[in-house]
Amino acid sequence: MAASCGAMAAEGPRSLQTLSAAAVSRSMAALEPDVWALPGHLLRGLLPLLSVFRLERAEAAARRAGLSTQPIWRKLWDDVMKTRPPNSESITCWRKKFFETFFSNVLHGVLDVSSDWRLNDHHFSPLLHSSPHVSQLTLCNMLQGAVELAAEHNQKVLENLASSLRILKFQHLLSSDQSIRRSLVLLLHRLIHHGSVSHVSMCAWPVPDTVLLVLILSMSAGFWRSGNALTYHSSPCGLCREEGDAQSQKSTLEQPERDCCNEREWSDGEHQKKSPRALEKADVQEEVNGQMAGAGHNSALSGLNCCPLENQTCESIKVSCDRTVRQGEFSPCFSEQLSCRSVLRKSRRRVKSALGKKRRCLRRSRGLGADRDDLYDFVFTVAKEDSSVSVDQTSITEGENAENWTTSSTGSPCCGRAGCKRRGGSTGIFSLKAARRFRSVSTLELFSIPLSGDMCRTLSNLLSSWVSLENLVLSYNGLGANIFCILSGLRALSQHSDCCLRVLRVSDIFSYMPCMELVRCILSVFPRLHTLSVSFDLKNQPEGNRPEGNPSCSDAEIPESCLEQLEIRFPREPLHTVFLLPVLKASKSLQQLSLDSATLPSSQELGFLLQALKENNPNLKKLSFHDVNLADHQKEVLLLLQDPMLQEITFSFCRLFESCTTEFLSEIINTVKRNSSLKSLKLPGNRLGNQRLVALADIFSEDSSSSLCQLDVSSNCIKPDGLLEFTKKLEGYIQQRGGKIQFTHLRLFQNWLDQDAETAQEALRRLRAVCSVVNDSWDSSQAFADYISVM
Repeated sequence: MAASCGAMAAEGPRSLQTLSAAAVSRSMAALEPDVWALPGHLLRGLLPLLSVFRLERAEAAARRAGLSTQPIWRKLWDDVMKTRPPNSESITCWRKKFFETFFSNVLHGVLDVSSDWRLNDHHFSPLLHSSPHVSQLTLCNMLQGAVELAAEHNQKVLENLASSLRILKFQHLLSSDQSIRRSLVLLLHRLIHHGSVSHVSMCAWPVPDTVLLVLILSMSAGFWRSGNALTYHSSPCGLCREEGDAQSQKSTLEQPERDCCNEREWSDGEHQKKSPRALEKADVQEEVNGQMAGAGHNSALSGLNCCPLENQTCESIKVSCDRTVRQGEFSPCFSEQLSCRSVLRKSRRRVKSALGKKRRCLRRSRGLGADRDDLYDFVFTVAKEDSSVSVDQTSITEGENAENWTTSSTGSPCCGRAGCKRRGGSTGIFSLKAARRFRSVSTLELFSIPLSGDMCRTLSNLLSSWVSLENLVLSYNGLGANIFCILSGLRALSQHSDCCLRVLRVSDIFSYMPCMELVRCILSVFPRLHTLSVSFDLKNQPEGNRPEGNPSCSDAEIPESCLEQLEIRFPREPLHTVFLLPVLKASKSLQQLSLDSATLPSSQELGFLLQALKENNPNLKKLSFHDVNLADHQKEVLLLLQDPMLQEITFSFCRLFESCTTEFLSEIINTVKRNSSLKSLKLPGNRLGNQRLVALADIFSEDSSSSLCQLDVSSNCIKPDGLLEFTKKLEGYIQQRGGKIQFTHLRLFQNWLDQDAETAQEALRRLRAVCSVVNDSWDSSQAFADYISVM
């Protein structure tokens, strides 16, 4: 506060009201209730003199007085953070933005609260008071932030984050020791399983720590083991205990309904203590008892229905008999049902016996070191169970053709397919046998994290039952042939009626297969997607030279899909409409289509595409071409611009005006003037130049029926004098139309406006009186040499 008074004195004499406000701010602890009742004009002078702690408490009083604290928080950001935040134009609440960044900086030790008097308040606990405003948090490096948040003295901070945090990001992670991973387990359990985090993102991890990666993935999917790993400072998780108590009460109420299953499980446990001969006798006796007790109701069938797994297995045995057995009558097919149950029981007993032996061995081997090994048990030891007892094992035979992977068991996760073959049993495969299911996130993003074959199989198994997942982003993970492993998990997931996955984005440097073939694969596996994005930089192999034994989807049948948005970035592949046509036919609900970096093999190809879109996709509203050479397709460009259904058209870096004649430009302008449905026209990177920009102003002339609202002319070598001339012409048309114009947004990124700053500022000032202008301070000296020829 002394620093505040010193700053005021340095600025010169102050009014009595300012001096009084400064005196009041120094005694806020005693005067706070009375201060919030002050009239607005007095409160306005007091707010900038308050500490962060008092300013945050003044929000309600300021709103009642009709005052906004946003300018104060913005100035506080400039003074404390000393940086310009990205996308500052889109920030709606500077208080939230300040506290969120402040929390992260304090957590990671990059901000000293004693550096500014407004932060140095003895009532103010930096992490505690800023945590309710944090909706996004990034943890990095050695996870020091996770360790700090999991500390006992920050228990209240963690509770606040459990309510406020929505997005959790991991960036540039390094290997960590056991104690750090324990802190991370506690953090993820509280924030995801018992919190509100719905979005987990991991990026920039060139050499991922397998244990750490599996840990984050599994807990994000809602899986973790109960027991010591979920203790909080040597005490069991209170929330888990409450849920367990509630579940126990519910189970007690439902006990009569589950007697049949419980009795069987109990008897199986007893069987394990007996000799094999006694077990066989017990099996026969149980079947006879079940037959006698089931007169009139067929208890054998009712017993199968108690256990869905057994019921599914027995469905393969075709029994043609009357399901209704009269009392005292023996069914001719009853022996087959008994045989089925007997096989299942013996198989299940072998599984339980094997599991029991392994768990007993684990308990003996751990001894007093159980706490230290808990994390490894779940990630690896359980995952290394013999393949004969793995609950995620599929029943695919060795002789099955790998190319028939699309018709495999729909409920099976990845197993034994091309690019996804097991080596040495199930080592590294994530087993859900020992896991308990908790709340899971709805968005998972993996950026620049290489995924090995084992990791892809782990992810596939997690995906197979991740019904809450809505958005999946896999970017630059080096998947290669392992993409089929991921698709296998998605196929299993698609069989769940309550699965929520609607958005899938896959991008990588190399494409293992042609883009259109991969799109068909994905849609044949998961037709319920609403958004699909496939993007690759380079082709991995020449066409027609794919390794033998790898599956192909070129002939996969695509069921009718729910696809609304399709984005394809070709690695300089030719765009053949005949390959895209099955996708368009199956996607009647398609509203957005984006094609990037494709080559057109013939002059007729674009025409074929437009005809296919017109016939199959009547709901298409947005069409985008990026880095597709359209210089020789002027006729098709005009057809697109006059399409009455399209509301947004993008020609981005398409060399549209490279060899453009005056007649073609006039046709474009006249076509847009007559199209009343087009709302947005984006033309970045098309060598527009000054003269063509000025000509585009005619779109808004008095005789125009255009409804164009947004125009993007970024990266078009526009100079300040050309922009000013465009502005004057636009102002004239607006005046002719009586100020009635729908044009609202103009984008001007990366143009040559720095060549004459004064003229540029005048043009921008006049434009902003007409519409919203978005531009940047780009250095035109870095422009590409080929643009010079346009000027």
